[in-house]
Amino acid sequence: MDVVGTMFFKDNKLLIDKPRKRSTYQMIGGKVEDNESPIEAAIRECHEELGSNVIFDENSFELILEFDEIATSDGVTPIHFYVFQYTGVLSGTLQVSEEIKSFLWYNSSFGTDILSNTLKNEVVPYCLKNNLIT
Repeated sequence: MDVVGTMFFKDNKLLIDKPRKRSTYQMIGGKVEDNESPIEAAIRECHEELGSNVIFDENSFELILEFDEIATSDGVTPIHFYVFQYTGVLSGTLQVSEEIKSFLWYNSSFGTDILSNTLKNEVVPYCLKNNLIT
């Protein structure tokens, strides 16, 4: 299964969200649907998860990472993960929804216990190594 996530940064912090059905925070993203490219999925998921009051430039997504892992959701499903970095300016107001309980601008002072395996094992280490978050 192909999955996408998008990294948004502000003040050396990474935007993550907390789904109502999960105990940990995750990346903004989700599953790539049939007949959809990873970039199309990333853009769609950003619209769905961030809400209609957030404005971003659909041409400002850059593929940064790809890796294989096991899905956090069930612990058995193999997934191929595409991670995009948003290089533009995110504006507007984030909206919680039936799917998303809350948002967090994450830095390392929060620790890793609140993070999904993808964030904990791949994304946050990448961000720290590249000085994208503090």
